Amino acid sequence: MATEGNNLSEYDKSSIPNAKEFRFGIVVSEWNDKVTESLFQGAFETLKEHGVLEKKIVRWNVPGSFELTYGCKKMQETYDMLDGIIAIGSVIQGETKHFDFVCQGVSNGITQLNVNGDTPVIFCVLTDNNMQQALDRSGGKHGNKGTEAAVAAIKMAQLRKEARF
Repeated sequence: MATEGNNLSEYDKSSIPNAKEFRFGIVVSEWNDKVTESLFQGAFETLKEHGVLEKKIVRWNVPGSFELTYGCKKMQETYDMLDGIIAIGSVIQGETKHFDFVCQGVSNGITQLNVNGDTPVIFCVLTDNNMQQALDRSGGKHGNKGTEAAVAAIKMAQLRKEARF
């Protein structure tokens, strides 16, 4: 297990660029909202901790994780001044193949947005076997994947900025 013995919320804060000048979008799935709201809070608080002003963070909700790709695409088109977008979702294994199709679709969709677009889209979609695993990774014993996603968003925004020079 990749998170075994690791806390997703622990990182070297001094290695993160100051994000005061950056603007971010966050697209949040409403499905499994106990998990996704916690992930959002982790991302939101981390962005603010690194200097992002609250007014420079825009949030959109979508019904489920499969809709994250469309939400992120529309956010890219609507807010061309964003420096990064975080896609937040939670897919929990059930008794059918639905889990596989949703996970594959959203991961492929976000990959395509990164390949075809200029604004980095960060994958913050938990794909767990059960609700307890999701809770453990959204503020529980393994920390908060939202925090990790915000750190990745800041680093990618900085990379995007440096690549333009």
